[in-house]
Amino acid sequence: MANNTKPGTQVTSAQETPQSGTSSQTQTGNPELEARKRALNEVFGLLKLGYHNQFHAAFPDMQTLNHAKRLWLESLAGFSPEEMVAGAKRAIKQSEYLPTVHKMLQFCAEGDNGLPDPRAAYREACNAPSPKANHKWSHPAVYHAGRAADWFFLANNPESSAYPVFASHYKKICERLMAGENLPAPSQTQLEHQPSKPLSKAENAKKLAELRAQLKI
Repeated sequence: MANNTKPGTQVTSAQETPQSGTSSQTQTGNPELEARKRALNEVFGLLKLGYHNQFHAAFPDMQTLNHAKRLWLESLAGFSPEEMVAGAKRAIKQSEYLPTVHKMLQFCAEGDNGLPDPRAAYREACNAPSPKANHKWSHPAVYHAGRAADWFFLANNPESSAYPVFASHYKKICERLMAGENLPAPSQTQLEHQPSKPLSKAENAKKLAELRAQLKI
């Protein structure tokens, strides 16, 4: 099949740019790596079309372009090829400026519906029915933040006390997403036959104090 990709849009292969410690697997072709390279080529092709003048200003020659592609390939390692391409399309729709690596991480992490703001995420976590893992979450980050904050704690404390705890967990999880970590989707669970025994007022206050001390809030 003919390769119709324009010059300057291909990720440099291991043979073209020797690197120390290159494995024989990379030299003979790693299917997963090759899929990621193809996705990155598509990402840069989309960015070139969407930000034509900015793109050429940022990557004026092949050497700069290939260095950038190697950096992006490493930085976006936490995302699937599909998420990388979707992130590029999201960037073109939402931003008039060519994204930096950091901004591209955000676009890849957003998902189809985007990351909700902390307050909206908190309310979604509190209002989601049990079992929580079976709820259709706007983004997995909301579920993981709620789980980290403790569902029972969120349900049995006023927003003034529970929101700061949830928001702290949510912020850390979003930062992990921005760093390229891929959050697993919630696994479907069965309803508990024996619900947890409610904590006493003193036990609940003690747990809140421990959480605040742990999160330094």
